[in-house]
Amino acid sequence: MATDANRIRLVLGLRSAGITDAAVLGAIESVPRERFVPETFRDQAWEDIALPIGLGQTISQPRVVAMMTEALKVSKRHRVLEIGTGSGYQAAVLAKLCRRLYTIERQPALLARAEAILKELGLTNIVTRAGDGMQGWPELAPFDRIIVTAAPAEAPKPLLDQLSPEGGIMVIPMGRTADSQHLWRITRQGDRYDREQLSAVRFVPLLPGLADDSGEGARLPRL
Repeated sequence: MATDANRIRLVLGLRSAGITDAAVLGAIESVPRERFVPETFRDQAWEDIALPIGLGQTISQPRVVAMMTEALKVSKRHRVLEIGTGSGYQAAVLAKLCRRLYTIERQPALLARAEAILKELGLTNIVTRAGDGMQGWPELAPFDRIIVTAAPAEAPKPLLDQLSPEGGIMVIPMGRTADSQHLWRITRQGDRYDREQLSAVRFVPLLPGLADDSGEGARLPRL
């Protein structure tokens, strides 16, 4: 069970790591990370570490969540697209900061679990979808912000096309190998895409298509 001391220690650690946006830090502090991890790991939920959630996926390290969220420069007027719902933790943090969050997950089993947790937390500005994240959500585009929580070799063109041409920002890890991944911020102005490399990261690969209902043979840990 999380305590105030756990939360405060994590937030102070994020501050020391260079996260300065008070709204981002407040969102991290207010979202109960322990709800998004398996029971086995709940005593570590407020540590600054990544934890397994099943199907070969992880809940990202809070420092990485905070860094990506801060880089996204989200405000309450923004419509945000998230590629890779995963545990739902990043979605919960973003929902505290934006007007509406649209999130896509290719693993139906992961998505169903995340949906249940987000509903229990009363986060009503989140719209979910099972699908191929590489294709984005074209019928709802353009998006003010896009965040990608798995790593392609290059930014998928459908996502670039769905970014608002009026200063839209995408934060995305990219790299052809796990050891070569870096986090990038891409800002669109009309037909121009300005790219800024932020830091070295390590994410699971961004995969195309929709996984089958069995989770491709893997089992989810009990929450």
